[in-house]
Amino acid sequence: MDSPSSDRVSHKILSPPAIETARLRLAALTAEDAPALQRLTDDPAITAMVHFLASRFTLADALALIGRFSTGRDRLMGVFGRAADLEDGLIGAVGVHLHGDEAIEIGYWIARAMHGRGVAAEAARGVLGWLAADWPERQVIAECRRENIASWRLLEKLGFRPTGAAGARPGRQLLVYRPDGSVGTR
Repeated sequence: MDSPSSDRVSHKILSPPAIETARLRLAALTAEDAPALQRLTDDPAITAMVHFLASRFTLADALALIGRFSTGRDRLMGVFGRAADLEDGLIGAVGVHLHGDEAIEIGYWIARAMHGRGVAAEAARGVLGWLAADWPERQVIAECRRENIASWRLLEKLGFRPTGAAGARPGRQLLVYRPDGSVGTR
């Protein structure tokens, strides 16, 4: 059961700060972003890796996803390019999901045209900084398929360590953020 402090945490998730990095701006997605989210996400390389995305991702799916991720325990943030070497507009998404009173999960997807350019790492570092500042007592987790080699390597580079436990989603393994390099489940 969630504690009274969960309401304060949920409020923070509902109202995340705009996060600025060297090349990106991350901000909560709104209904106005739905067409761009649909264009970004309607890619078999993305929908095959994210279990809750329809394989044909429509505008209605984008609106529903933004609505679902703005109700209190979850938030979907857009990754917007703001540097000359990146496309303008929405180029990715980062989800933040509360798990009870102890953990926060992050997940992400980035436009295929932006792969290999450090966008996912920069966006994830921005979100990890926000989470560390606002919820230092919470464990940050991620789930990933081992066969998603690029994402697995990125998570390890960011400081996530495999726990050896299965994730909650089929075929995924649980990783825990350990920027100090330690291993373990807590």
